[in-house]
Amino acid sequence: MSQALCNRRDAIRALGVAAAGLCLGPRSFGLTGQAPTAPVVIGRSPTYGPEVVSTLATMFDQMGGLAPLVKGKTVAIKLNLTGGPTNRLNGMPLELTHWVHPKVIAATVYLMGKAGARRVRLLESPWSTAEPVQEFMRQAGWNPNQFLSLGTRVEFENTNYLGEAKRYTLFKVPGGGLMFSGYDLNHSYSDCDVFVSLAKLKQHATAGVTLSMKNCFGITPCTIYGEGAGINEPSLTPKGGRGMIHNGNRAPSESAPQPLHPHEYATKDPGYRVPRVTADLVAARPIHLAIIDGIYTETGGEGPWVSGVKAVHPGLLVAGRNCVATDAVAVALMGFDPRADRGTAPFETADSTLRLAEELGVGTRNLSNIEVRGVPINKAKFMFRAA
Repeated sequence: MSQALCNRRDAIRALGVAAAGLCLGPRSFGLTGQAPTAPVVIGRSPTYGPEVVSTLATMFDQMGGLAPLVKGKTVAIKLNLTGGPTNRLNGMPLELTHWVHPKVIAATVYLMGKAGARRVRLLESPWSTAEPVQEFMRQAGWNPNQFLSLGTRVEFENTNYLGEAKRYTLFKVPGGGLMFSGYDLNHSYSDCDVFVSLAKLKQHATAGVTLSMKNCFGITPCTIYGEGAGINEPSLTPKGGRGMIHNGNRAPSESAPQPLHPHEYATKDPGYRVPRVTADLVAARPIHLAIIDGIYTETGGEGPWVSGVKAVHPGLLVAGRNCVATDAVAVALMGFDPRADRGTAPFETADSTLRLAEELGVGTRNLSNIEVRGVPINKAKFMFRAA
């Protein structure tokens, strides 16, 4: 195996590095005891104007402030830039439908710099390419330079392949995992002190919803978990999407942990597979801060490639320190029951990622155990199906 690719022994040694990045995250409580919780804040912002900064600043203050979390730290932010840069709904800008808006990204980076963050890394795994994230943004009509003068050092990394490191980092799932015991990921998910999921308020054709947790499905590099991944070891560049995780047509590269239960892995049901991989990932790579952009978004699916998708304007922002609790509040804001499971909206054809993550001890989906601050749910609710 080349020096650029990790073998199993290297990955295990790298786990010590990964552990250093997990110290601020929620602990796994397994299947016993009460799942952890944290306050979730709901804010209103009718547009992506200057009020985005002030609204997010107020929300972060209502959570206890950003400084205790980010001061002097390296912050990694996983963006939600799903699909290709030319996938548009009726010609609309991507950020008004299925991409997190650059104004929300900029406001988050600015406020983190103001709170003393030493460095912010903007991470994404652009569809089927090893090109820089900045170039991916440019193809969508964005100017990535807008993020470089916001009061702190800003870096970008495409985490869909090895990137700037010599080896992948193994993240083990506490308790052993649901689909895999661990996942080999780009170094940026371990070379940070704080991990943020900056997501979009959306439904999902497979998983029911795509919020802060489902956003992390995209941290898996396609060089290992993609359709064109290498067999014995990772491919050098990503090719295609994460079909193997969706449909079970093959296993990841043999250098990474293999399926725990091959007979279950062989199931072709994406509604079984995708939620379990997502729950595994947020248990293995804890989210320290979840932020969800629901100012402008879409209903009916995760992107314009889903039939029946429509643009909507909820005018909402949601944030919290526990990703399951944050997603549970977001699901309620969308007009659904966060304690629903397969067969009930929005999980008609999928197991609930919220339930699976709750069972792994990541957080609670029970609204009665979640303190909601800011705008009350009943005054901010936007009925996605009715829209």
